[in-house]
Amino acid sequence: MKRFETRYGYFSAHGKEFIIKNPHTPKPWVNVISNGNYGLVISQVNGGFSWLGNSNLNRITRWSQDLIQDCFGKYIYLRDEDNGEVWSPTFLPVAKTVERFECCHGIGYTKFHTVFKQIEARLRIFIPFDANLEIWTLKIRNHHDTDKKIGIYTYLEWCLGFAPDNHREFHKSFIDTSFDSQKYAILAKKRMWEVPGKRGHWNSEWPFIAYFACIPSIDGFTCDKQSFIGRNGTLAHPRALKTGGLDGSFGKWSDAIASVKKVIVLKSGEEKTINFLLGVENKSNNIYKQIDKYSSSKQIEKSFQHILRSWDDIFDQSTVETPDKALNLMTNIWLKYQAISGRLWGRAAYYQQSGAYGFRDQLQDSQIFLYMEPELTKRQILLHAQHQFKDGHVLHWWHNFTDQGHDTSVSDDLLWLPFVVIQYLKETADWSIFDEKVKYLDSDSPATLLNHCLAAINLTLNRFSKRGLPLILHGDWNDGLNAVGVEGKGESIWLGHFLYYILQEVQIPLRVIEQSTIADYYQMRAKDLKKVLNEYGWDGEWYWRASKDNGELIGSKSNKEGKIFLNPQNWAIIADVANGKRKKTLLKIIEKYLEDDAGLLLLTPAYSKPDPCIGYLSRYAPGVRENGGIYTHAATWTIWAASKLGNSEMAYRVYRKLCPIYNGQDPDLYQAEPFVTPGNIDGPESPYHGRGSWTWYTGSATWLLKVTFDNLLGIRADYDGLVVDPCFPDDWKEVHMKRLFRGTIYHIRILKTSEMLTHPIEIYLDNKRIKGNMIPMESSKKEVQVLIKNQIEKH
Repeated sequence: MKRFETRYGYFSAHGKEFIIKNPHTPKPWVNVISNGNYGLVISQVNGGFSWLGNSNLNRITRWSQDLIQDCFGKYIYLRDEDNGEVWSPTFLPVAKTVERFECCHGIGYTKFHTVFKQIEARLRIFIPFDANLEIWTLKIRNHHDTDKKIGIYTYLEWCLGFAPDNHREFHKSFIDTSFDSQKYAILAKKRMWEVPGKRGHWNSEWPFIAYFACIPSIDGFTCDKQSFIGRNGTLAHPRALKTGGLDGSFGKWSDAIASVKKVIVLKSGEEKTINFLLGVENKSNNIYKQIDKYSSSKQIEKSFQHILRSWDDIFDQSTVETPDKALNLMTNIWLKYQAISGRLWGRAAYYQQSGAYGFRDQLQDSQIFLYMEPELTKRQILLHAQHQFKDGHVLHWWHNFTDQGHDTSVSDDLLWLPFVVIQYLKETADWSIFDEKVKYLDSDSPATLLNHCLAAINLTLNRFSKRGLPLILHGDWNDGLNAVGVEGKGESIWLGHFLYYILQEVQIPLRVIEQSTIADYYQMRAKDLKKVLNEYGWDGEWYWRASKDNGELIGSKSNKEGKIFLNPQNWAIIADVANGKRKKTLLKIIEKYLEDDAGLLLLTPAYSKPDPCIGYLSRYAPGVRENGGIYTHAATWTIWAASKLGNSEMAYRVYRKLCPIYNGQDPDLYQAEPFVTPGNIDGPESPYHGRGSWTWYTGSATWLLKVTFDNLLGIRADYDGLVVDPCFPDDWKEVHMKRLFRGTIYHIRILKTSEMLTHPIEIYLDNKRIKGNMIPMESSKKEVQVLIKNQIEKH
């Protein structure tokens, strides 16, 4: 069964694959595959690249970002050795029309299926969960009545370190290739790594060996780009494919590639399989072990089945079943996959190849694990705490391998540490996390995680303006407001809402661990802050966004451009800074000014010219990204806000506008992949209104899943159990949820009913009525059954 089909592709019946049937998608539609260390990005025409550990500092193969041509990848050519005709089983690089084309992006793998003049080719690419390599399995079948002699030629360019290596004439001078005739493997080293060593920059060895091997054997190879392509040649028509010969060159003096040739003879109806391994190890002996291990197709299939089972184990811990099939697909499969494989493990995509850990970014992303393996959220928390300074401020981002990063005064980063710790505690009640000892970045003396959290809160409380509002400094959640407070005078209303939320939410944890004095102080500061936010931050109809160093307001009715911003409104509701009637007013204001056919605008109207006192947000084209576009991450918070006020119609309406599957039903307008969230969608001031962009590398995946579980479906973790507060449409008569919580699986059935109940919500745990609206923790049982009756409100 084809699900949500368009002219470009569709979801498989089980939903774990998206099958692209036309290579000419509006933009590259990619898969990000990672096992947490080794990773690759691959498009529907086999563009992309591979890396180990860090896509920026340790890229294995070369790639250049070009979303128009998508012409840099790791390629396979097929050649009819009798008549010299050449084509590709992945469309590019030859770009010859084939009779059949399919690219299947799956969970942890990508497959291609093509037919050209009765030669059928199937290519599967995946990464084992326990190895630093990728495996290409190519199956070729002959549908001719006669025998066919087919040549298989591969091509990739070595990067081996920092990327992009645009100064290629410099970087190629350090690469050394060789060939192992016993293992049929090309080996590649680099004598220089851009990571600074003990004796200065550009003076350290790349500490790995890359390899490309063919199983079972080869009939030729070359490591020389010029030999393969030819002077003034192209990848579509390289010289080597015209002659059918590879010259066997290798060494230190050429532009290094890995190309091997394998010739097979296929009888009529016969199929043969060739496997290729591309990987990285720190010693040649380890390379040989991997080649030996994967020398049999049986072992390769065993490894492939292992990744399928491993992903299923991850996904199946918490699932939903609702009347909305698109919501089910995104929540059960694709949002989890995007957040884990793309954001947390890979930290790379087509629009952005960071490689780094963003302090606020991957901390928020790690909330995805709360629904399946909270210990991984804890691990992420402790990793980020290591990148905090004694005074409480943190690195905005940093790279593994070096631990070097961006030390700046972005005002919100540090607060995401206590925020995520609070979410972790609600999920686990693991109070011992506060006792974990972690070193500060500028100290060898470890401190408890509690002290790390307090340092973040206290530093923020000390960075206030004279009238008692938080300073924005070099930006808050919105990095594009990077010039608003560089002089230390500009203020942030959104940051005030966020800080108020944390000051309130940290009350219970502090009192549980008997830190009442600190809790009382924070409660007092919260009370004062709320008063100031409402006294100075309210602009008559909504909250203004920020004030510049010179005192001018941003996001105020007094502005011609950037008159209203989304975040101060939805977070005033979320944090309870706004009181009863004002909350409802804000939701209506959001609907009136910021809701758009394509989603929720981050601000409106867009800035038409740069403002050097705002920052690079104002330098984007109008309607693009943060400048009047739909910024998906921020828009998800409106689902939270609407649900908090019980506005199920608005909460679900916003969800549908953000859901990539629904947006993808008009693929030539939307353009982006329909199976992962985009960072942004163009707003009405863009001529491409409704165009999705910046897919995969966005924090919106975790947040869309979180607000779906916690707010829209309304089953969310709290210290004593699972709070029941559903906010889905009344015409959804029944919803099912499987929810892992503290080691127990809760099988939850929610029924919307028009019958008169004693209370709006009635809960039955294993057929026993439970008072209140909280499912209690059942640690003594592995699985429990929960029935929830939710009375439909009469309007």
